[in-house]
Amino acid sequence: MNTEGIIAQIARIRESANALIEAELRKRSIKGIVPAHGAALVFLFQQKKPVPIKAVVDSIGRVKSTVTVMINTLEKHGYIRKSPCETDNRVTYVELTPKGRKLRKDFDEISSILLYKVYGNMTKKNREELVGQLNQIEQNLCR
Repeated sequence: MNTEGIIAQIARIRESANALIEAELRKRSIKGIVPAHGAALVFLFQQKKPVPIKAVVDSIGRVKSTVTVMINTLEKHGYIRKSPCETDNRVTYVELTPKGRKLRKDFDEISSILLYKVYGNMTKKNREELVGQLNQIEQNLCR
């Protein structure tokens, strides 16, 4: 087993996963959503009221400029709305619109399809070990 090409292998896995997600979005005629929006949408699906953009940044672990572009794209397509904070002009709140909330069912279905394909017939123990090893790799790279 070649252990030298791990980064290239991870990149190929990500590319294949993104292709699957994009195909499922097309099948459902969902426009303006790309795989990178997934983490932000998951976070926003869990919110009951508007949250500061900083909360999205902190939740998904991406830089603010990347999240701002995501938020602007989602707003442009009508999935979220932004509103200014009444007491602090530096803060902008975001929340899902009804159109954005409607994505939840499709999002859950696409996630289930993806996970089924990713794990195949792996045992629960092997899944847990794999996730643990990937967490270790991520920690190693963040040191």
